[in-house]
Amino acid sequence: MMNKKGFVSLMMASAMTAGLLAGCSGNNNESAGSNTAPANNLAEGEFADYSQGFKERVTIDIPVYERAFEGWNVTDNYYTRWVQSEFGDKYNIEVNYVPITRSSEVTDYEQLLASHKAPDIIFHYDMPQALTYYGEDVMQPLNYEEIENYAPTYWGNMGETIQQYGTVDDQNIFFFAARPEADNFVNIIRKDWVEKVGMKVEDLTSLEKYNEMLVKWKEAGLGVTGGNLLANNFNFNYAFREWPVDENYRALYSDLSVADLPSADTERFLRNLNYQYNNGLVDKEFYLRTDENKIKSEFVAGKTGNFGFYMTNNTDVFAATLANNPDAEFAVMPPYALVPEGNKPQQRAYWPFGFIMGINYETTDQERAAVWMYLEWLSQPENLFKFQNGVEGENYTLDADGIAVKNADYTGEAVLAQNNNKDYWALVTEIAQYPDAETTLKANKRNWSPAGYEDLVDQMIQYYNETAEFRTPDAMFTVVLEKVNEYKTDLNSLFQELYVKTVLAPEAEFDATYAEAKETYLNAGYQEILDEKQAAIDAGSFR
Repeated sequence: MMNKKGFVSLMMASAMTAGLLAGCSGNNNESAGSNTAPANNLAEGEFADYSQGFKERVTIDIPVYERAFEGWNVTDNYYTRWVQSEFGDKYNIEVNYVPITRSSEVTDYEQLLASHKAPDIIFHYDMPQALTYYGEDVMQPLNYEEIENYAPTYWGNMGETIQQYGTVDDQNIFFFAARPEADNFVNIIRKDWVEKVGMKVEDLTSLEKYNEMLVKWKEAGLGVTGGNLLANNFNFNYAFREWPVDENYRALYSDLSVADLPSADTERFLRNLNYQYNNGLVDKEFYLRTDENKIKSEFVAGKTGNFGFYMTNNTDVFAATLANNPDAEFAVMPPYALVPEGNKPQQRAYWPFGFIMGINYETTDQERAAVWMYLEWLSQPENLFKFQNGVEGENYTLDADGIAVKNADYTGEAVLAQNNNKDYWALVTEIAQYPDAETTLKANKRNWSPAGYEDLVDQMIQYYNETAEFRTPDAMFTVVLEKVNEYKTDLNSLFQELYVKTVLAPEAEFDATYAEAKETYLNAGYQEILDEKQAAIDAGSFR
């Protein structure tokens, strides 16, 4: 029923033996619990009682993003040891954290799956990739009653979402983390550069105005706009789309897992980037900026004038930039600055959940139960609060509103990761919350606001609210797109090659270069993907 083409098309497949890949094949989509002997003397619908712990030690492998934070060990730190002592030892569970490189997470997962070393939870933020894992037959169907039994608090928070979105091909496959409505991604700009060329940040009302400013930056010898190699999340052309966007058109072309090269929206995006490149307005080596640290280093060094990242109160980007450029000033780039005149500031909206998760097909009944117990423990407010804030009196103190006030100078054993330990607690929620919306907003602003830059967070929130009506989620297909799984790895590599070639072409050769790139891309499998999607759209197999 399920294909293995996703494995075969991996870029690193040549480094793997056929035997490893075959180890993930076979029909693994059996009912939950069928991969081990059933518990003794349990009637149908009953579950073993592990509230006093497992008789024999059970090991669970929990994935955690490795972001290469300086001085941070994702698998062994105060908080991993705390989990083991407070949760693991109580239930006779060994909690092992498995690092997943954030910038190459799919490659990491596929290698771990092929070598039978993947964690018990297989996660991703985007449904196309989650469906790819499902299509590779590496997730086991779930019994939602089992989740509710072992994780009643977690199920109470997420059960409705799981039942609405977790079913594929009439099987219960996915479970989710909560995603409260908020976002702390921000694009900052060198305010001092903008003002040095006689403009104000609020003047950046369109892409045309932004390009006009970039020309002035160049003439003044200040620097260029930042750039990076497009990879993983292909939502680059939203601002170049017509509004309102047709839902069928959205379903055909919006896809985080496979880049859209042939559409008129992408043509307009690439034509602008080609103009910027040929006129010296963008980082000339944008195609070498393949991760956040490389992009950030250009900004910190004073070579580029803007940088997009997730704002947190312990970010070092401002201090690092000031160390090299003492006169630097910062502002939030208006979302309209990258939007052509006449267009709307369209962006991709999140689905109503954070992590999309499945259980590894090799996970045993007891290991699966232990995973649910871990999610239940993590869902307890006191445990979540400690993971998010640290130790009271060391990492923070509580104010009159009950909000944790961070001690910015704390460097002790219980120091948080740079993103406030999010990569651990994101299994149950994407954003920290308090009992009411007003307190949550206050707390979010504190978590997001570096000292002295609170005004940037206020501006970020204002822009987020202003542009809410122009955010639309990608279509969520309810069937596996076989052609996406078959071609996406090769196409995404080809996309990078073709789009970079198109951007680097002389302006006079843009049309011919782009036309050739489109033909190559369509013939390499993208046309088959469009045909498959169109058939699913015609059948109404999407949300």
